[in-house]
Amino acid sequence: MGPIVSEAQPSLERPSAGSGRTVLSCSGLRKVFQSGDAALTVLSGVEFAVYPGEHLAIVGASGSGKSTLLHLLGGLDQPTEGLVRWMDTDIGGLGVAELGRRRNALLGFVYQFHHLLPEFSALDNVAMPLRIRRIPTADARAQALALLTRVGLAQRAEHLPGQLSGGERQRVALARALVTAPACVLADEPTGNLDRGTARQVFELIEQLRLELGTAFVIVTHDHELASRADRRLTMTEGRLVERCD
Repeated sequence: MGPIVSEAQPSLERPSAGSGRTVLSCSGLRKVFQSGDAALTVLSGVEFAVYPGEHLAIVGASGSGKSTLLHLLGGLDQPTEGLVRWMDTDIGGLGVAELGRRRNALLGFVYQFHHLLPEFSALDNVAMPLRIRRIPTADARAQALALLTRVGLAQRAEHLPGQLSGGERQRVALARALVTAPACVLADEPTGNLDRGTARQVFELIEQLRLELGTAFVIVTHDHELASRADRRLTMTEGRLVERCD
């Protein structure tokens, strides 16, 4: 089965692997949090790019700014200085509505805590990004079921999140992130709340789906073993990213 793309998907060109174009990039990224007279610089001159289908891992000590960086890359917060680009577009110049439209078209998100809506079934949680695009319910649910089948949860489609195990909930969250066939998924400690065996299974599923769908993944993780399996590994240190070659 190929990538699932709705007919109602916004018409934003997605670069192919080997095209030389990036799906996401940032330059001169700086983030300062102000509290009274005190200023805390979390990010200082961060620059990197993500290419189609790439698996990039970001590691670093707790509080080093990894999650802040993902929020800026996802357009969920604004930098103090610097640029974030989705494809070739500087998102700093976009209005709220256009930013949301492009985010829905180009990005998927997975968090350490799944953030599933507890009152909705697994199927309807996965279908939610498609419903936001005003895709008819039957079509959205059909596409969501196809993704749940892909992550091995077709038989759990009508279960509520509270009826699922931690690993199952995270697989549902992964299906939700991928149902719109995004160019890139931003994942913040996606295995951090799972036991070692389940974390490895989820990570292997991410890698399988990345290869099948051609979706890039930027994963923040504290797990150096899992990070070492990425195409590239960047370490956050003193507000900057350093590439690891070991």
